[in-house]
Amino acid sequence: MRIHLLAVGKIKEKYLAQGIREYLKRLQPYAKTEIIEIAEEKGQEPLSESELEHIKQKEGERILNRISPQSHVIALAIQGSPLSSEELAQQMEQLATFGTSHLTFIIGGSYGLSPDVLKRADQLLSFSRMTFPHQLMRLILLEQVYRAFKIIRGESYHK
Repeated sequence: MRIHLLAVGKIKEKYLAQGIREYLKRLQPYAKTEIIEIAEEKGQEPLSESELEHIKQKEGERILNRISPQSHVIALAIQGSPLSSEELAQQMEQLATFGTSHLTFIIGGSYGLSPDVLKRADQLLSFSRMTFPHQLMRLILLEQVYRAFKIIRGESYHK
């Protein structure tokens, strides 16, 4: 399986970068996993509604240009449906069983995802109704994908 994680912005905190590297390493036996960083659009705070939409639209164009047409796209969005770790594992296993070998997860920037990206997604996934920093979500998502593979294979880790 190939997994792409499209994420807006760069990781600045060393502790997050270290954790992300660790989970990318752990995922190597299960899937070819790659993080693709999308340039973050800058804006002068406070942003008007039109400026906010313009930023999301520009970031969205960059995201859409990096999605493979045959990929199953899962966008992280607060309005998405929540899944347990077991449900995510089951879904990933079903996708693989029915021939989907390329997953793309999308993490938007500080202002969220454009309507076009949300429309392109095959699924909207919510980790919580709470708001998390988008940099931290990379680490959380990678850990959950790793956990899903451990669950699928019946290997210890999942508790």
